[in-house]
Amino acid sequence: MVKILRNEQRSLRAPKGCVAISYQKARLLRFTRNDNQYFLILVLFFLVIIYPFASHAAILLDRVIAVVNKEVITWSELYKMMEFEATDQVKVLKEEERRKIFKDNEGVFLERLIDIRLHVQEAKRLGLDASSEDVTEAVENVKKKYSMTQADFVTSLQKEGLTFDEYKKRLSEQITISKIVGHEIKNKVVVSDDDIKKYIDANKDIFSGGEAYKLKQIFFKRPENEANRKTTEERALFIIEKLKAGEDFSALAKEYSEDPSGRNGGELGIIKKDLMAKEFIEVVTTMRAGDFSMPFWTENGLHIIKLDAKISEHNRDDVKEDIRKQLTEEQFSERYKSWIKGLREKAYIEVKL
Repeated sequence: MVKILRNEQRSLRAPKGCVAISYQKARLLRFTRNDNQYFLILVLFFLVIIYPFASHAAILLDRVIAVVNKEVITWSELYKMMEFEATDQVKVLKEEERRKIFKDNEGVFLERLIDIRLHVQEAKRLGLDASSEDVTEAVENVKKKYSMTQADFVTSLQKEGLTFDEYKKRLSEQITISKIVGHEIKNKVVVSDDDIKKYIDANKDIFSGGEAYKLKQIFFKRPENEANRKTTEERALFIIEKLKAGEDFSALAKEYSEDPSGRNGGELGIIKKDLMAKEFIEVVTTMRAGDFSMPFWTENGLHIIKLDAKISEHNRDDVKEDIRKQLTEEQFSERYKSWIKGLREKAYIEVKL
């Protein structure tokens, strides 16, 4: 169920522009992660309910580290969130190493917790709270999806460190945040056929004269020490196995890619063939739309790419929906950033970290 819960949580995706942190210090912590990925919410949204930090250290060291309007955020909430989000790679580290990773990323995670509070507060102000019926329906959908009885479900939650009531509270917050983002942003995003035409007209160099490709990538930086090259390749092959098992490319890019495009699901947009590195050309010209590549090296690092579409002057009508999706993502991202900025400007926020 740990796997199931994390898969369900990945159904909440981060809008473009969300803060990402370096692989070395925080890519080991999960930020990911739906069929309608660009409309669903920041991964931080599924972290909203921080259940009691049941350790002796929490009792001794807990303190208020931020105030958001009239609500406080505590040190134990912050660390419980990071512990819950830690990958297996982090969990097997020695206590001192794990705490160092957490310490290095306190600021980034605290900003996410502040955003969580602002989302929930605004939803409550507008009367967009999740109802008990919403929560019950969501729970039943998860159980049905994984063919689980109530007893199986509760047992699996316990393995995750959650009671059934705690899980329902977490789910309620997820639904609440989905409602507010849908109400304030998603429902206001409209991309017309005229918008698509304007985009094509503004990018005539892409849609005329030669092929272009709509690509996503998962990228690993070239290690400073060539002795670590094999480790990098093993990480890439680990991703390939996940892709072969049917996992979503965009979700994996958000979780593992070390390129800034990772936060946007690995989206590279539409790139003309004559602007690509030769290594990319050699790989992409052998691919069909929908394919992903095996890992390949360039001077910058190790790449896995996915070909969403081949574009030429003759088939540009075939990629209109891809363009619509891209423009929708961009519009959603801009609206989201403006909205959360407005919430922050109106709020009383005091950081005491």
